Amino acid sequence: MGKESKSGGCLGWLLAIVILALVVGAIVYAVKQKMDHANDNKPSPVPGPPGAIDKKYADALKIAMQFFDIQKSGKLVNNKISWRGDSGLKDGNEANLDLSKGMYDAGDHMKFGFPMAFTATVLSWAILEYGDQMAAVNQLEPAQQSLKWITDFLINAHPKDNVLYIQLVVSHVVVMDCIENMTGLYVIMGILLFIVSFHRVGDPDLDHKCWERPENMKEKRPLTQVNITVPGTEVAAETAAAMASASLVFKTSNSAYSSTLLKHAKQLFNFADKYPASYSENIPEVATYYNSTGYGDELLWAASWLYHATGDRSYLDYATGENGKQFASWGSPTWFSWDNKNAGTQVLLSRLSLFGAKGVSGNSGLRNYRSSAEGVMCGLLPKSPSATSSRTDGGLVWISEWNALQHPVASAFLAALYSDYMLTSQTAKITCGDHSFKPSDLRKFAKSQADYVLGKNPLKMSFLVGYGDKYPQYVHHRGASIPADATTGCTAGFKWLDSTQPNPNVAVGGLVGGPFLNETYIDSRNNSMQAEPTTYNSALIVGLLSSLVTTSSAVKSFT
Repeated sequence: MGKESKSGGCLGWLLAIVILALVVGAIVYAVKQKMDHANDNKPSPVPGPPGAIDKKYADALKIAMQFFDIQKSGKLVNNKISWRGDSGLKDGNEANLDLSKGMYDAGDHMKFGFPMAFTATVLSWAILEYGDQMAAVNQLEPAQQSLKWITDFLINAHPKDNVLYIQLVVSHVVVMDCIENMTGLYVIMGILLFIVSFHRVGDPDLDHKCWERPENMKEKRPLTQVNITVPGTEVAAETAAAMASASLVFKTSNSAYSSTLLKHAKQLFNFADKYPASYSENIPEVATYYNSTGYGDELLWAASWLYHATGDRSYLDYATGENGKQFASWGSPTWFSWDNKNAGTQVLLSRLSLFGAKGVSGNSGLRNYRSSAEGVMCGLLPKSPSATSSRTDGGLVWISEWNALQHPVASAFLAALYSDYMLTSQTAKITCGDHSFKPSDLRKFAKSQADYVLGKNPLKMSFLVGYGDKYPQYVHHRGASIPADATTGCTAGFKWLDSTQPNPNVAVGGLVGGPFLNETYIDSRNNSMQAEPTTYNSALIVGLLSSLVTTSSAVKSFT
């Protein structure tokens, strides 16, 4: 009896202890949940000046910046690329203009004003936001020099208020030229490419027959312009955005140049707004290269940059009023690219409300821009209820088969910007459905896309040429594919296109098109869909890498 009583007492004490532990655990859990909730609403600390350097991103940034030097046209100054020389020195002669500068668009020798202007706008934005971080790794001056090489061209391409030269065309091989020399899989790919992208700009006899170094070009380089008779709102407005943003970059270091840029920006915006018409409808030949899906986004983008550059409230009213209602796609997230600027404008104008810019409180249009920007962010975050499902198994946002890396890199750049805006403005979180996310979540997404590009992918290959141990060797790029000492004419260079040897010159810093959705990549010069780098891709990756080199507080005002 005594033993049984003692046993029962022990069981009672044990039961009491278990119940007490459960009660204490519940209390601890409730307190922790309350503290976690409080922490969710507590802003992260504001970063100070640039901190510790992340070597991976710093090294990648230094490499990415070099592609701008590879793409330069004109009389090269302090040329750092051993296999490049002067080219395009007579560009613009037929109009008595000096259009020798600027940059070639991709692996060809064309100068397209629309994507070139976008390159300048994005590069300006990167410098304005992350110039201190670029400077920390000695990349600010190269970025400014590359930007000015483009804006010098854009200034000369705008000789009159309502006249803008938008492209120079040189020989460009189309896919049909390559099919004759392809076999097996490449024939199939070539036929598919031909169906969706038959190029015909300028004189097709010239456009289809050359593969040569830019230094050896002797073919005609016809000019195309937009004017009041043949207007082109998209390209005029994008060029206005480029000049307005660049005017802020040079405002302190070269005030006279900055004023010149701003004058051109105002004139071009007026031209774009007064004569609304699509450039790719008025000049159908350009549609096969850079077809615009609308011009409203460029008008809002340009007006936003002009507001930042001038402080003139009329530009903000333009972007946030009726034009915003018509063109901004509020509440409908879009992808930032050379064709669609809405997501970029939404993030750019969000900084005004986040940083409490003077005189903008109560602006319902600005609230719509910020809400739409957060909708874009929610679409990017993998754990968000509204996250895009269009991703590779390796986590890369994947929107387009052609030049697949443009959209994820551009999206990551915007995510990094918005993360820094939140940190600096002490904004603790954004809400996506019933989930909330911190600035660190956006930065984590931005890093994931950058890391994929740099080699953290199933192929374990860097898509940034020259970075890492494994990167594309057969880049679709005329200058890189032909030895610097080769003397080839227009058609003799095709042997280098068809060569089975890797490129003799490395197109350092070029960001190639990238992988297919199934995360395969065909390293072939004939595969321009995946293997061709573009100058605007370089601006986007420079912006993204600059944001990740280190951390610092965002600039609250560009002026």
